[in-house]
Amino acid sequence: MEYKLSFKDYHKALMKNKLMGLKCKACGTITCPPQMSCRNCTGFDLEVVELTGKGKITTYTTIYVAPEGRENEAPYIIVLVELEEGPWIMGNLYDMDPARADLDLIGKPVELGTRIFPGDKYSDGPAARPVFRFTDGK
Repeated sequence: MEYKLSFKDYHKALMKNKLMGLKCKACGTITCPPQMSCRNCTGFDLEVVELTGKGKITTYTTIYVAPEGRENEAPYIIVLVELEEGPWIMGNLYDMDPARADLDLIGKPVELGTRIFPGDKYSDGPAARPVFRFTDGK
């Protein structure tokens, strides 16, 4: 059995500022980031779909101690976003000063952007990752 949407293809789409997911033909659930089976019914009959990248913040955390190779970026905010299509994904929130982060962030509408993060000694080199910005101001 092979992946309908490999991480390599997911990554290529992110490099073009597109967010791809998988829609289950059995139950209609959308899974993102991609995996082998439906996150709801575990079915394998999936089709690749492009997602809007729009959603709302469900929670966040501020990172003060960054991983190796990103020390100069701290502090920064990581958000968990519920996409309009249903899945929840994480990414950096890049248009807010981390010192201003508070519970008012929860529920704020955001949209996808993409950023290339440098690789480290444990990765396969630079990779695109989801990042988010506010859609209607702060």
